[in-house]
Amino acid sequence: MMRGGNGNMKNMMKQMQNMQKKMAEAQEKLGEEKIEGTAGGGMVTVVVTGHKEVVDVRINPEAVDPDDIEMLQDLVLAATNDALKKAEDLTNNTMGQFTKGMNLPF
Repeated sequence: MMRGGNGNMKNMMKQMQNMQKKMAEAQEKLGEEKIEGTAGGGMVTVVVTGHKEVVDVRINPEAVDPDDIEMLQDLVLAATNDALKKAEDLTNNTMGQFTKGMNLPF
């Protein structure tokens, strides 16, 4: 039997536990991040967290035209998608450091 093999296994398990802890901390920090998406030159702003939860919607009164509600809806949609895309990029950049070289689905 080989000696020392057990030590390597324990070491590897400890490294995995440290990585899991760091991943959990990174996920928690993502939830605290606030990412803004805008549309219409800032007429509509949507704020999401790093967990892709919408936490704020701001609409400039000038964007409100009772005769053109569709334009306002489009602006809200575009601002939301902009914010979510930025949140996705942030998540990929933040969590990607843990998955480099691994084939883990995220």
